[in-house]
Amino acid sequence: MKKILILFIAPALFAATPQYQSEKITVPAASADEAVAKKFSLEKADRYLEQGAVAWTRKRGCVTCHTTGTYMQIRPELTPILGKPTAEIHELLTGELADLAKQKPADLDKSTKPAQVIYIAAGLAEWDRHVSKKLSAETKSALELMFTIQRKTGTWGSLDCWPPLESSAFQEATVAAMAVAAAPGWRSGLKDDKMKAGVASLQKYLRETAPPNDYGSVVLLWTAARMNDLLPEKRRAKLIEMLWKHQREDGGWSIRTFSTPEKWGGGNRAKKLRAEPEFKNPPSDGHMTGLAVLVLREAGVPANDPRLQKGIQWLLTNQRESGRWWTRSLNTDRYHYITYSGTAYPLLALMKSGVLTSKLAPKPQSD
Repeated sequence: MKKILILFIAPALFAATPQYQSEKITVPAASADEAVAKKFSLEKADRYLEQGAVAWTRKRGCVTCHTTGTYMQIRPELTPILGKPTAEIHELLTGELADLAKQKPADLDKSTKPAQVIYIAAGLAEWDRHVSKKLSAETKSALELMFTIQRKTGTWGSLDCWPPLESSAFQEATVAAMAVAAAPGWRSGLKDDKMKAGVASLQKYLRETAPPNDYGSVVLLWTAARMNDLLPEKRRAKLIEMLWKHQREDGGWSIRTFSTPEKWGGGNRAKKLRAEPEFKNPPSDGHMTGLAVLVLREAGVPANDPRLQKGIQWLLTNQRESGRWWTRSLNTDRYHYITYSGTAYPLLALMKSGVLTSKLAPKPQSD
């Protein structure tokens, strides 16, 4: 198991409730006031991801989209620069899968359970693709369970309440499709007609359903980059152009420009979002900038594109002292768990852009 070190941050940051905490791990509160790092640190970012996922696992013991789900969806692909992911998080997913598999399908179609099943399938599939390099029995079981509770519409039940990672049935469908695409040999080896029909229904839903907002369009593009037969080239090109239009003057992207407040989570966060001091001119953030660069790279945009280089430079110069990139939560102003994906996405984006070539340091950037 990977050794988890204790993150040391300036005492002033400990005034608020820690973002993650369990036993010997304390990750201080995320804040817009945290100082920007003088120099990019891969080690600090790695430590933040590991500590957050391990602390959540040990204290909460559940799969959640914003932390352990994101860890398993993103961290396995970072193995070349960060080493093998922590097995403890993999064990959390397989353990929860075993518990969920004991429940009746009707009970799994309630509350957050569809999202849990989907994120478990996606995380285990990514582990198989990038770590074990072969399809596991657990991933196969997770995918079968996922399609067992699929609705006739082609998607899954959703509370539409926790944007952006659990904000709509559409977003859940993109994660499910990426799970299918990631699982080594699962789709090509399908013999079960019901499973085949489930995949076809999922693809039909994503092709024919209008995304709830531009953020939904971004994750649709990401999904299409991984599931090559999902969308035609012309539609992909339009989605890429949409993403470029959201780029800010400083080179980054802000998640708040990708939807009106009323279209995040069914509008249940509109009052909070409109009351934010930066509402009229939201700053670039780690979550959206990392996701934008990552998706554009996977969609085929070359790393030397001048516009993409501006996004890469934003990531390299806006990391905070704790190793995170700041992103204000769309939900509450307490824990800001979105900084977790707002750190995972930038690392994968930088790796896919050829900036991170080893665990020691980023590749030098030319002027």
